[in-house]
Amino acid sequence: MSDTYFEILRSGINSSIQDKGRNHLYHIGITISGAMDQRIFTLSNALVNNDLNEGVIEFAHQGPLLKLKNGSVNFAITGNVSFNILRKNSKIEEGKCFQSYLLENEDQIDIIHTKNSVFGYLAVEGGFQIEKIWDSYSVNIKAKVGPNNGEKFSVNEKIYIKKSKVENFLEKKLDYSALLEKTIRIIKGTNFDYFSEDAKNKFFNEEYLVTNQSDRMGMRLEGPKLDNIVNTNIKSEGLVKGVVQVPADGNPIILFSDHGSIGGYPKIAVVITADHDMTAQLIPGSKIKFKEVNLDEAEKLFKSYFNKTKNYIEQIK
Repeated sequence: MSDTYFEILRSGINSSIQDKGRNHLYHIGITISGAMDQRIFTLSNALVNNDLNEGVIEFAHQGPLLKLKNGSVNFAITGNVSFNILRKNSKIEEGKCFQSYLLENEDQIDIIHTKNSVFGYLAVEGGFQIEKIWDSYSVNIKAKVGPNNGEKFSVNEKIYIKKSKVENFLEKKLDYSALLEKTIRIIKGTNFDYFSEDAKNKFFNEEYLVTNQSDRMGMRLEGPKLDNIVNTNIKSEGLVKGVVQVPADGNPIILFSDHGSIGGYPKIAVVITADHDMTAQLIPGSKIKFKEVNLDEAEKLFKSYFNKTKNYIEQIK
């Protein structure tokens, strides 16, 4: 058991351990959870030679300030993130995302903030010394499910690292950029016909504002009210990530990784899987529009997304 760890000097906003999530317990009401941006989560692990589903630290807006104790570590940060490496000799290095670094004993990582995005990821070679809960490292803070007692990290906590020393460090990097599109592609939801023709036209042709009422459970939008002509409440049904629910106030809500397993609001649409990452990274104040695609198109777009992620992994050197 390694005695190498990060001491948390500042916890940041919603810093927690995440992996791909747990997708085998939905039938008993345990949602998948997992990284909000699956692609850059995966790339963070690839940059430090990890299994692609190793647990990493996910942070939102502002990340943690961490000091390394009792060892050395190979780490990488992915996303559009401003961060510095504070060396123990007082030298400050400006960090670059999608690049691996060697961190020595008593060095610090200061993850200052994300830029025009929400989520970023910190991976260390070998992973963190944290117990899996129900076969996953992912934390669902609202449900108190996952390691660290289902909680986000706090100041003065210690995050132990499996590997205590880096042998023969080899820097890796990736030329990566992501365009945050403001058009989100959807397929029609199971209750699409609950809404008036006017509401359907508004949904596809007018803009919606991303509000600051957004977290790992979902994103509340504000814009043209969607008139439900059947029933604003339905019998609770199973939910999936990306579902667009419309409560009685007529403003849509896009569900994210920590959504509930069932819900009783009508579902006008579902964001296609290929657009999940992009949607999760939209900052409050962003204006978006929806575009309909059919199921065949959605499947082709997911295949393209999957292949592009695979290509990025192959480009790391």
